[in-house]
Amino acid sequence: MVDMFSYTFMQNAFILTVLASIACGVVGSLITVNRMSAFTGSIAHASFGGLGLAYLTGVHPLIGATVFAVGSALGIGAISGRNKLGSDTAMAALWATGMAAGLVFIKLSGTYSSDLMSWLFGSLMTVSRIDIILTGALDLGILGSVILLYKEFLGISYDLEFSRIQGVPVLFIRGLFLIMAALTTIVLMKVTGLIMVIALLTIPAAIAEKFSSSLRKMMILASILSLLFSIAGLFLAWWLDLPSGPVIILVSSIVYFSVLALRGKTD
Repeated sequence: MVDMFSYTFMQNAFILTVLASIACGVVGSLITVNRMSAFTGSIAHASFGGLGLAYLTGVHPLIGATVFAVGSALGIGAISGRNKLGSDTAMAALWATGMAAGLVFIKLSGTYSSDLMSWLFGSLMTVSRIDIILTGALDLGILGSVILLYKEFLGISYDLEFSRIQGVPVLFIRGLFLIMAALTTIVLMKVTGLIMVIALLTIPAAIAEKFSSSLRKMMILASILSLLFSIAGLFLAWWLDLPSGPVIILVSSIVYFSVLALRGKTD
């Protein structure tokens, strides 16, 4: 098993897994306490339109996916600030429209590469140094934002109206949170692919929520769980010669449902 680390691509995969787990735990906790799991799925699928357009125009796929993800996140945020029903409708529309547009653009481009499949289903085997640097930079930005604005994030997560009355810049904090969520979604697509990214963002945080007395502790525990699930999935995928993304999600799901069963017996 140790032999796997003799390969550069496995070393890169392991490093990215560690770095991505930090963003996953912190942002996933915010998504979970704000009950915005569907939002994550919408952003991931909307970004597929950006991938398709990037392949059609010759732009780097990461740029196309990021622009669509951030734009969709802020768009949904603007709508949800006015109308809850409108938010649900917007998320459903973006989910379908992003996938449809992506498929049309990809068909027009004539591109069906393995690189595209790695965005859909994840591929830790194709991680580059650039991916690692970008993920590390994202971690620094997320950790810095949460440390400096922890009380503000806590306020908008549990009592949005009270935070507004207290003079918290709600629009700015909420916008920052949405951008962090969009960027984290793009990073995790390299781990599990856009189809399953919603699970990795929410399952560790959902488990952590059951054993945490504060948002801060929840973020730390969710990051640790995300790391354990990802490393276990990476090792199992190597051992069984299976794709890493689905194995990571299966490991996460098994633990999640086991926790639910055990908590059900003790509650």
